[in-house]
This record gives sequence, C-alpha cells and structure tokens, in this order.
Amino acid sequence: MSKEFKLPDLGEGIHEGEVLAVRVSVGQAVKEGDIILEVETDKAAVEIPSPYTGTVLEIRVRPGDTVRVGQVLIAFSEPGEKPAPAPEPIAAKSKQITVPESSAAPQGPEPREGPVPASPATRRLARELGVDLARVPPSGAAGLVTADDVRAFGARDQVLPAPAVERVPPAAERPALPLDRPSELPDFSKWGAVERVPFRSIRRATAKQMSLAWAQIPHVNSQDYVDVTRLEAFRRKHKKDVEALGGRLTFTVFALKAVATALKAHPRVNASLDTSAGEMILKKHYHIGVAVNTEEGLVVPVVREVDNKSIKELAVELQGLVQRAHARKISLEEFQGGTFTITNAGALGGWSFAPIINYPQVAILGLGQGRLQPAVVKRESGLAIAPRLIMPAVLCIDHRVLDGADAINFLKLFKQIMQDPDELLMSVV
Repeated sequence: MSKEFKLPDLGEGIHEGEVLAVRVSVGQAVKEGDIILEVETDKAAVEIPSPYTGTVLEIRVRPGDTVRVGQVLIAFSEPGEKPAPAPEPIAAKSKQITVPESSAAPQGPEPREGPVPASPATRRLARELGVDLARVPPSGAAGLVTADDVRAFGARDQVLPAPAVERVPPAAERPALPLDRPSELPDFSKWGAVERVPFRSIRRATAKQMSLAWAQIPHVNSQDYVDVTRLEAFRRKHKKDVEALGGRLTFTVFALKAVATALKAHPRVNASLDTSAGEMILKKHYHIGVAVNTEEGLVVPVVREVDNKSIKELAVELQGLVQRAHARKISLEEFQGGTFTITNAGALGGWSFAPIINYPQVAILGLGQGRLQPAVVKRESGLAIAPRLIMPAVLCIDHRVLDGADAINFLKLFKQIMQDPDELLMSVV
C-alpha cells in the first residue's frame, strides 16, 4: 500500500514554498530521515527528510514548482513492494482513440472572463501543454483550476479538435481594465532585445512581504543625524579583540544594543497590531532582525535576546548569521520571531533612505553610511566648526500604532546612546 508524503507545516504563517531540488528518484529505496527534497520558503532553504522507510513510487513535483502546505509531493511503497509501472504517455494513449469523421466533436467550454485562479505551478503546466486556462473546467474550491484539471483537459484536447481561436483585438480596441487588475504589459521586444528571468525564490518572497506591508501599514518616517565620531574611535580600539573571537565590530552591532535599550523605554515600538481583536500586542522580548544583502536578494535573520547579550556576543552572533545567510545555510527558525528590524545601507555606501516596515512589526530603523561632515562643536574656547563623522538614521513607523512624537523620542534616545559609548556601551563589551 502506497503512502503519500505531503508538504508539512514549515512554520507560522508559511503556506507555500518553491522546490529547489528533488534528492530522490522513482524506484529508489529510502529510509526514514533521509533527505528527499529541498524547499525554499519564506527566504529559507529547508531540507525535508522522509517520514517513511520504503521505495519511491511517484514524484509529483520538480525543481521550480511552487507547492502548498498539504500538497502531495512524493508517494512511497512499503518496504519490499515494487514500484508500479510508469503511466503510458498521453500522446501514446491518444493514438488508440479515434473520432469518426461524421461525428460532431463537442466544443470545449466557453472561456471564462477575468483572471483564472490557479497556482504558479499549474500555470506553468498549462503553458507546457499548450492549454488555455480560461477553458479548463475547475474542480478546486472557489473555482480553483488544479494541475489535474489541466492534465485532463490536455488529454482530451489530444483527440478532439481544438475550438476555433477567436481574434484577440489589439490593446487599443479593448475596454479599459478595472483598477484592481494589473494592466497588460506591452511587447518590449518591439523596441529591442529582452530577456525573461523567472521571478522566484527570495525575490518573490520579498515582493509578497513588501506588498503586504505597503498595503496594510500607513508609513510615516522621522529622520535625524547621529554623530558617531566617538563611537568610531571606540570601534577601532576594540575591533581586533572582537575579530579574534570570530566576530566583526560594525555600527550595526552597536545599533542592536542601542535599539534594545530604546525599545525597553518605548514599548509600543516593540509591538504588533491585532486588528481582528482590536488590541496592541506589546512584546516583552527583544529579538531584532538585521537586513542582509545576498546575491539572491534581501533576507532578515533575527538576533534573539539582544538586551541580554554583550557587544562581543552580538558581534560574533551577527557575523555567524550573515555568513550563513550568504551561504544559504541558515535555518527557517532564524528568520522568525523578530520584534523590530534594522537595515543598514552604510556598507554599500548608501546615505539616507526610508525603508518599508517588516510586517507585522510596527517600526523599522534605516541607517546610512557615516561620512565626515562639518559640524558645530562646543569647546572650552566656545563654539567651533570641526569635521565629525555623521550617520543618518530614519525611523519608519506604523501610524496606526505610533505617532510622530513616539518616533522622535525613540530616535532621541537612540542618538544619545550611539553618541556616548563610554557610558552606555563600554560596560557590556
């Protein structure tokens, strides 16, 4: 008796993933715990072990497919059971079916208007089989067209004449599309060479998260400038000691500690809004995400319990997270549970910018590159102009939960901490 392996629940809020690799083949014997698939979901590559010992009977996915939690991925036999023979190709079956010339071939269903609900994997299958999704009768909930619907329609289309193709009028003759539907793109190849690249993996996950955040959160930002001249001297003094431990002493490390202190003083910045319950969730833990730029796109691993760790510990832990993120060896759990996010464009040479909040958080801090700027400083002889290392800081807030005064007060405390390392940071190094 065969056993079906379905995509398991991979974590809170995770509903789908992309198949990166299939590690087994039909007829292969596997043991419970053997890695059978690699799936990327929510920006993390996850190796999925087999829950069964047996033989692979059927593989229903391939690299590049988008799969949802609960979808059957692989079928296994019991130990010792032989795999069933591969199904006969559709093309071969179609040769055995004939339609008398005198018989009238039934026409397919009229195409539906508007977008057809179907998963990316189903759409890809339809393109490969040359099937018009608008003509496929749906069997899924709420009119969802499934992969089986496409295969069945494609098999029927092998032996029945295709319906006449209606002329598609040019864009200028078509009625305007509703505002809630994306308009059709022009044929860019008319003006020059183009290349189509799959929009998938981290880039797709980022797009989904950013669209959600922008649609849900009314963004407001507050900006200030931080004099990190003393902090830079402090960093240079201690960076070799930290490097000897395997860490990197960067401004982001100091920002982690300063942010944790500011969050304790301003608890609503460390919150989430539960609109269904009409409540704000004030979090008493301080897990701070740090945006990391990788070749595949932006990811946000989380440093946990920042308030309870020293500068040295944070420098070592953050460096480990960054290295694993670049190597795509970071676990899914290390992306989850963040209460606040820091994104620092300084390493890339970026200056001031306004980042998008990492939903369901209510604030995010954007930092820019520290640059030498002329500034007014107090000296015993009076005021003077001197070169100072100035870093921009932008706090973006969810205006449903926080007001401008909250952002200003948070930034004032953050600025005070970053400008006075001897008092607030030296004791924890």
